[in-house]
Amino acid sequence: MRGVYRLNSGGRLDRDRPLEFIFNGRIYSGYVGDTLASALLANGVRVVGRSFKYHRPRGIVGSGSEEPNALVQLGENPRTSPNQIATQIELYDGLSASSVNCWPSVDFDLRSLTGMFSSLFPPGFYYKTFMWPRFLWGLYEQILRRSGGYGVSPNMQDPDRYDKTNAHCDVLVVGSGPSGLSAAVEAGRTGARVMLVDEQAEFGGSILNVSDKYHKSHGVNWVSSMLDELKLMPEVTLLPRSTAFGYYDHNFVGVLERITDHSSVSDGLSSRQRLWRVRAKEVVLATGSIERPLVFQNNDRPGVMLASAVSAYINRYAVKLGSSAVVFTNNDSAYSSVVDLLESGVDVVGVIDPRPEPNGTLPNMVRNYGIPIFGSSVIVDVKGSKNIRAVELMNIDYESKNVYGKSRELRCDLVAVSGGWNPTVHLHSQSGGTLRYDVSKACFVPDIKAQNEQSVGSCNGTFDLNGCIEDGIKAGSRAAHATGFGGEERSGNTVNADVQTQDPLCPMWRVPSRGNEGKWTKQFVDFQTDTSSSDIYIAAREGYESIQHVKRYTTLGMGNDQGKLGNVNGVGILADALGQDISAIGTTTFRPNYTPISYGALAGPDTGILFDPVRKTAIHEWHEEAGAKFENVGQWKRPWFYLRSGESMLEAVERECLAVRESVGVLDASTLGKIDIKGPNATDFLERVYTNSWRKLQVGQCRYGLMLGEDGMVIDDGVT
Repeated sequence: MRGVYRLNSGGRLDRDRPLEFIFNGRIYSGYVGDTLASALLANGVRVVGRSFKYHRPRGIVGSGSEEPNALVQLGENPRTSPNQIATQIELYDGLSASSVNCWPSVDFDLRSLTGMFSSLFPPGFYYKTFMWPRFLWGLYEQILRRSGGYGVSPNMQDPDRYDKTNAHCDVLVVGSGPSGLSAAVEAGRTGARVMLVDEQAEFGGSILNVSDKYHKSHGVNWVSSMLDELKLMPEVTLLPRSTAFGYYDHNFVGVLERITDHSSVSDGLSSRQRLWRVRAKEVVLATGSIERPLVFQNNDRPGVMLASAVSAYINRYAVKLGSSAVVFTNNDSAYSSVVDLLESGVDVVGVIDPRPEPNGTLPNMVRNYGIPIFGSSVIVDVKGSKNIRAVELMNIDYESKNVYGKSRELRCDLVAVSGGWNPTVHLHSQSGGTLRYDVSKACFVPDIKAQNEQSVGSCNGTFDLNGCIEDGIKAGSRAAHATGFGGEERSGNTVNADVQTQDPLCPMWRVPSRGNEGKWTKQFVDFQTDTSSSDIYIAAREGYESIQHVKRYTTLGMGNDQGKLGNVNGVGILADALGQDISAIGTTTFRPNYTPISYGALAGPDTGILFDPVRKTAIHEWHEEAGAKFENVGQWKRPWFYLRSGESMLEAVERECLAVRESVGVLDASTLGKIDIKGPNATDFLERVYTNSWRKLQVGQCRYGLMLGEDGMVIDDGVT
């Protein structure tokens, strides 16, 4: 039951519980603890999808919500779900999934022929091309609609249940990595009501993805001890499999909890998902950071992966990702992936680094393993299509960022890349907070906050383990103190991690390719929408200088990943194209939802007869007995007319009007809204609202009033 690329030991898998699943009609095996992505990689599946524009083959790049390529159609009617991210789908027995945006299959996609004519599809081509001749728009529309979209919506009624709940807490902690756990424990110790939410099935964040073999942090044991303490705190609520997707005014945070999505069995009683509407006095954002890819020629080939994802699949899921690998990085963090690759039995051909002589702790450790480091070098091309055969190297001048000399090849079937780290600032931005560019860390970090919120750890630009824990402890203490619990801010214990020296990162938004030629080659910035560096240069040349306009013109960051991987690189490339500093360009707007959520969760139980509740007046039954025909006014059932046998509507209305004039009528006004006006200035208020005079109206009497807008038009009326 073991995949061909599954390591014999290691990982956080339950090897006593094997699973079978179906992908693109074929049966594969995995274990409890796998994601769909890790199980596919363990079974040697490299191509999982096709890109939107050119239908180029795409493989798995990341290991979390940043994954742009591995979108699948999950399940079958009536429980089918489109555009699900394979890296976030927990494997279960009988899972069935298929690739999207490909025909007739993911391995042989006829629409990939569009890539041969890519020069005919520059950015904004649809705005320019489909405007004429006007009479053909109907045909254009049909073609565009068939080409658009990724998945297929279910066409049957969803049989599952969804629910909503409201919650209040003193401190809401988003993210359960080292910073989040530290903040939650520190706040929980004061007796404050604490909620800890994390989108993964296990708490621990990035600690679960790294190995202890190259430092002495013993991170997993530390996570276990922190969780044990949290579980004993009566005022602490732990929500795994829960994504904080939106941060709104007055510290209102939307959280989606996936209750039974990881199970193949539905008892019809348990809810599939729950929408939490959380109002928190203080919010601690410990959402971590996302590794940036590097932008170079053919960087989208299956087998080019983030270095952090490579480590995650090895350490957490026990997957051997290839036979020979190259690591391409402009910072020290990716050197830890070299050790992970070696421990998993992968031959590391070399590390390619544009910095002349990296001498930090991790690079020196890699040298001790005998791995060659190619300093002052970059990858200028990847050879292969569905499988990598080799990479092409050239020397680079560190100052001018220009390549020179003769190219050479390194044969490999895996490329692990790292271009630095982007703090996950999405929720901070949604809350109204601003960002600033940190030159020393080459990333945008939170600046001015707009609500009672703190960003801590790597989402605030602190990238070392002990620094993240220290940040979390201080934030938890501050947040609890602000809500009336605990004392002054304090520091606490960190883990026993080695102190590492690091060389400065070398910012590189676009890797040059044979001189200036690289501006017009396929160096992909956004893998999902096929936005390349050349698209951004064209947009700048055509007058688009705002990153918001460039985003819309080139579709940069317009996919479901919302630019988690590509947008900062896109900002850097636009800055280069305009000859400006990246800090002057700013970022695109981070909007809810952080990751897609289902309409079922948004609707909750408010479906069917509960979607639009029927409201009846106190004498509704009398109206029915009198033969009333009803009209819907808002949600109220109001009698329209009373039809007798053989009458038309007009005859019934005339009869009713005559009865009122000759005898008496009853008006059921309980459907109308009521406003209670009290106080000595009630008449002054009414005269400011209505055109009538109200001062002579006696107690016990009523008067009809007319309300006008500022333009003199009637906008409402009423009886007082």
